[in-house]
Amino acid sequence: MTQPPHEDKPASSPQELREHVERTRAELGETVEALAAKGDVRARAQEKASQVKEQAAVKAAEVKEQASVKASQAGKQASVKASEVKEQAAAKAGELRAKAADMAHQVQDKLPEPVREKAAQGSRMTRDNPKLLLAAVGAVALVVWLACRRKQ
Repeated sequence: MTQPPHEDKPASSPQELREHVERTRAELGETVEALAAKGDVRARAQEKASQVKEQAAVKAAEVKEQASVKASQAGKQASVKASEVKEQAAAKAGELRAKAADMAHQVQDKLPEPVREKAAQGSRMTRDNPKLLLAAVGAVALVVWLACRRKQ
């Protein structure tokens, strides 16, 4: 090892010599401690592992935060898209109702007069007496059920 140039003047008294020896001992102790720390591979490995562990924890927290932000954004986008789809579905339903009503009018215009009168009469009866409609639907369901049961 190299030693620094000796610039200290020779000690003129025993007290100065003692102080110089103490300083030299302290410097030598520090040097020995530094060399021992460099030579302690296990301690250095543990220190490095601790640093890596801290970095991993920080990175995990960052990734968790990013995932949370992205999940929130995805939720907002899904909500917006759902409302758009809901609006489109409502518009399509309105269009289909209009087309169905138009087709019903076209069919009704092409039906013979007696059939139109009977259909109108049936429609009025069901509006005036919903229990009658319910009974008719029940009767038809019963007949269908009995027919299916006999086939088995």
